[in-house]
Amino acid sequence: MDHRLRRAIPALAAALLLAAAGATPAAAQVYQTYGVHNPPSDSPCADPSCVYKRGPGEPTDPFYPTYWSSHWRMFRVFNTKLLTQYPPPYDREPPRELKRGVDYEESRGATYYDSTWRGTTGEGAMMEHYEKRCLPIFPIPNTFTCSFISLGDVAFFVTYKEDRPKDMPPVCLFSPLNHPPRTDFISHLPYARSDSAQLDFRVQGYSFWVDAATGKPMQTGVKPVPTTNNWIMFGYAFDSKETPDRVDHKAKPYRHPQSFYFSGYPLPPANAPFVSQNYTDFAMIKPDPAKTWDQVSKLDVKTLPACQLFDPPSTPGVAAAAPAARAPTWGDIGRKR
Repeated sequence: MDHRLRRAIPALAAALLLAAAGATPAAAQVYQTYGVHNPPSDSPCADPSCVYKRGPGEPTDPFYPTYWSSHWRMFRVFNTKLLTQYPPPYDREPPRELKRGVDYEESRGATYYDSTWRGTTGEGAMMEHYEKRCLPIFPIPNTFTCSFISLGDVAFFVTYKEDRPKDMPPVCLFSPLNHPPRTDFISHLPYARSDSAQLDFRVQGYSFWVDAATGKPMQTGVKPVPTTNNWIMFGYAFDSKETPDRVDHKAKPYRHPQSFYFSGYPLPPANAPFVSQNYTDFAMIKPDPAKTWDQVSKLDVKTLPACQLFDPPSTPGVAAAAPAARAPTWGDIGRKR
């Protein structure tokens, strides 16, 4: 990375501006999610349905409950020398060989999900709230609180006055086509036996690496960890055993989500080669709209500025990073141009 850009990190935080309404075409904000957040037609899947058919000996697919709430611990693992030895999934937290504050940083957040929500923008509602440390998948500092809220097909990005970066608006349009995962979303990910074995098959792991140049899945399972920055990983784990719900004791036992693990932006300022969000108190608690998505539900989407999180505007007088110093993001492989 250019040394001038390193010194400019505080300025880049201030430069996380959002384009004026309409400045970024809506089509440029539709990202490839392989059927998880938008139609399969928006991703280069091997099968047109983007559904992975399970083979002999592979477990059946788990499902999300109709609605749920959970807090989680987020681990941003940044020691690149140890990444190939200790990749996720993690059992509650990274292994003891990784030291907090030296090899990884921990932060907190919560997710709220309700597949029964219906509105003019579609169906399903979800809010992912990141406390003090935003989702580190963008080439910007993540040292602020943020929320991603999806209502039907529309996804909003929210920041808060307590620590909002300078010049960043409270709400912007993240995507016009990015719905919450359906209850059967795991069908869009391949079963990764090696991920499951890493935690002694107490979990069912599902993951793949995607090539940023083509957008096509290249490898099932986190291991072996590729040595190239051009591949991006997405993974999810459910408990292998069905257990009763923590709150709704009348509900049929089910396989609880265990963790969501993925590639963050690997270079400064995000510095997040691996990230894992491990659920701590998952339960079938229906979210309260007044405490979650009501903050955006009445906004006129057409008047919102478009987010530029994957490609933040340059700051006047600050030299941009050389192309070779910039790692690819999900926005690079998924954005329609």
